[in-house]
Amino acid sequence: MAEITRNPNLMNPAMMKQSQNTAGIGENVQLMSEILKKINNAKDKPKKIAILKENASAPLKQVLKGAFDPAIVWDLPVGDPPFMKNEAPIGTEHGLLRNEAKRLWHFDKGADAATTKTQKETMFIQMLEGLHQDEAQILLGMKNKSLNKMYKGLTESVVKEAFGWNDKFARPE
Repeated sequence: MAEITRNPNLMNPAMMKQSQNTAGIGENVQLMSEILKKINNAKDKPKKIAILKENASAPLKQVLKGAFDPAIVWDLPVGDPPFMKNEAPIGTEHGLLRNEAKRLWHFDKGADAATTKTQKETMFIQMLEGLHQDEAQILLGMKNKSLNKMYKGLTESVVKEAFGWNDKFARPE
């Protein structure tokens, strides 16, 4: 069996365990799309940073790191795969991106040699179809490195400043 290499650019095991809380929407959980819409609607950079800080979580950081960190290369085909959008209303029959973020490491080039490319693509499509359509769009934006085009003011510098990250998207020690 091929050995799995942990990529330092993605969540470590402790962060993955922390993100495994499966609290549902009924417990006032916001979708990542709702948080990013708040950032989009904030008037200036300090307000955008404040929104990121107050909503900071391991899964949100994981998604934003995947979207902006050039060291993370997604082992998926370019563009959007064909998938059926989950049109269920918010809070009903869909998964949460914050719960799926722990599986993103499978799609990082070189991190999961045990899973074939076809299996990764199938798993990614299943993930997209299980999420609310707004969160599926965030996942696609992350993969395509285009979240900054989807949400006004969501930039690499805003994300780095909000989370205290350096140019390697890590907290300096």
